[in-house]
Amino acid sequence: MPASRRHHRALAVIVNCLGVLAAVPALPPAAPRAVAAPAHPAPAAPAQRATPIPTGVPAAPPAVAPTKAPPIQMSTPPVTLAVTAANTPTPGYRIAVRNAGNSMVETTVRQEMPTGSRATTVTGGGRAVPIGSPGANEVSWRLRLPAHSTTTLHTALSTTAGGGSVTAPACVYGTDGTRAYDCATATWTGPAAAPATKVTAAPAWRRPPVLLAALAAALVVVGAGLWWWWRRRRPRAGLTPGGPAGAGAATRVGGAGGPADRGTVYPRPAMPAVAGRRRTPPVGVMVGVAAAVLAGVVGAAGWTATQRVAAIDTAKQPTSGAWMGKSVSGGVGVPLREAAFEFTVYRLACGAASLPVTKPGDRQCLATIGVRNLTPDEQTWHGQLQRAYLPGGNWVPADEDATQVANLGQDVFAKPVAAGSRVLLPLVFTMHGTDPPKQLELRSGVFSAGVRVDVA
Repeated sequence: MPASRRHHRALAVIVNCLGVLAAVPALPPAAPRAVAAPAHPAPAAPAQRATPIPTGVPAAPPAVAPTKAPPIQMSTPPVTLAVTAANTPTPGYRIAVRNAGNSMVETTVRQEMPTGSRATTVTGGGRAVPIGSPGANEVSWRLRLPAHSTTTLHTALSTTAGGGSVTAPACVYGTDGTRAYDCATATWTGPAAAPATKVTAAPAWRRPPVLLAALAAALVVVGAGLWWWWRRRRPRAGLTPGGPAGAGAATRVGGAGGPADRGTVYPRPAMPAVAGRRRTPPVGVMVGVAAAVLAGVVGAAGWTATQRVAAIDTAKQPTSGAWMGKSVSGGVGVPLREAAFEFTVYRLACGAASLPVTKPGDRQCLATIGVRNLTPDEQTWHGQLQRAYLPGGNWVPADEDATQVANLGQDVFAKPVAAGSRVLLPLVFTMHGTDPPKQLELRSGVFSAGVRVDVA
């Protein structure tokens, strides 16, 4: 046997032995002999609990869902108020104040007088502030309401403007005169006023769009007439004034078919006919049509720009880039709606001594406002978006700290307004100087157009 083959056989034996040795530990162990079970088995020892291994990083606390602020909760006042307009030739109102509680309540009722009006009749011991006095133009009563009683008050007003409608809100306050128990408003509508002079529209021939359209049509008609006249006046190709067709055509030397086409030695090749000149309309017609089109475009653009500029209200304040809804304006006591809320300003009083003043020289104005949520969801609002505009055009936001003090420590801007609910609360504006605000701007959000209330 050759040496190489012997080496291969020895190597194969060694490999087989190594394979057997490697397979021996993988064999299953021999099953132990069956042992008879004892008659009374011993109880199993309790399993030892695994000891946790401490680590250097503490475990994270369990996730807790963020708590949502509850809506504003306004307690039901024991005193309610209702205002109705009287069916009289002059503005008149009936105010019913009811105490549903079990004890006597001291209250102050205030009715705001519209601008340019004064009280002529006041019942129930009310006192009217004369026009020109530094205080607000209002009628006030100091009442002691017995338990389960209703007190009725009547007022009559005289206004400088005849006819129309007059709105006079009223509120019932506690002894401090800051927080209102309840507020209501009513609008008196006078007899049908004389119809306003109807402004007749200008005749059609005086309206700019009609004039521009007529001018453009006239230019187009004139241009079309000139083109038709030019086509009729121009002679047709191949015709002469005194002969038949082809008589006036010039004979081309060397043309195909003529005697000159046949040469004595070599025939001349046929020459292609000269292409005739393309007919184009006269320059005057083209210029006229272009001028008509240009005049129509310029006139339409000018008229559109004029209408848009005329529609701009220069006396209206900017809406801070509001994107939702349209800004609504009104007076005191008129409910005004925007995207989410309905705002009603019942009263605005400046210089209230019951509120703390943070800086010397500042003056605070307290507005009694009703806010109604018109949406099916809770809505939040912010104090920085509620503004008071001064006569000079400057504005100040609501003083959130003073507003919280006026609401007995309750932050009305930190809690949402429940869906479909109405809250009545004081809103405080702090301003420097003696000029009262001219207008209030109230809104539910930064993208809402909001409402504007004329208070001056």
